[in-house]
Amino acid sequence: MYVDTHCHLNYPELYEDRKSIIERAHTAGVNQIITIGTDIKSSKICIKIAEEFDSVDVAVGIHPTDLQSAKEGWQQELIHLAKNPKVKAIGEIGLDYYWDTTKLKDQHRFLSEQIEIAKDLNLPLVIHNRRADEDIKTILMKLNYFNGVLHCYSSDEHFAQEMLDLGLHISFTGNITYGSKKLQRALKIVPTNRLMLETDAPYITPVPHKGQTNEPAYIPHIAEKIAEIKNLPLDGIASGTTQTAIKFFNLNS
Repeated sequence: MYVDTHCHLNYPELYEDRKSIIERAHTAGVNQIITIGTDIKSSKICIKIAEEFDSVDVAVGIHPTDLQSAKEGWQQELIHLAKNPKVKAIGEIGLDYYWDTTKLKDQHRFLSEQIEIAKDLNLPLVIHNRRADEDIKTILMKLNYFNGVLHCYSSDEHFAQEMLDLGLHISFTGNITYGSKKLQRALKIVPTNRLMLETDAPYITPVPHKGQTNEPAYIPHIAEKIAEIKNLPLDGIASGTTQTAIKFFNLNS
């Protein structure tokens, strides 16, 4: 059994075929899926999808490149959404210094406010971090909240160790199958009880399906590569990451 802890079933590439995609995931042994919102509208759609399927749960939040869509009063709307029993985390939130689409001060404010909401509701964070290691760390330490996962990890092993020391979890996508030595070094220091698997579908498709639309059924390819890099049995990676995800997201196992 596997858990895909991060995908976007609401995106057009997956939404229309979501029933078949979820069936294929189950056939591949991916029995639970977290679909992730990136703004208020998409978070609402994710909740509707999760209410269709027992095996799907949700994270709701505003992504750092989607701040322009937030209207006045978004905080209360997010809080309302987060109280739905299908919602298991606040995310996808964070900082993105690659796409020059939003002001850094706005990114910092939205991230901080959403962390505060997660603290108040006792929900974990799903954190997007692109070229913003030090500022992510600074904001987390300032707010003293470390119940989170760094999704689609792309930083080095030194930052990974800093985040592990603070108590965070780390998740890898199909990027771990692309041969990056930096990512392999980071993966090797992450213990299984702090490690999770994700597709980030429809993006970052793992080898051997690279170039195709990603979907949750491809999680086993990521697990196989992680087992190879860490020199551990595949069964141990499957069971260990699944139990970590169940505990982190408070899923019904």
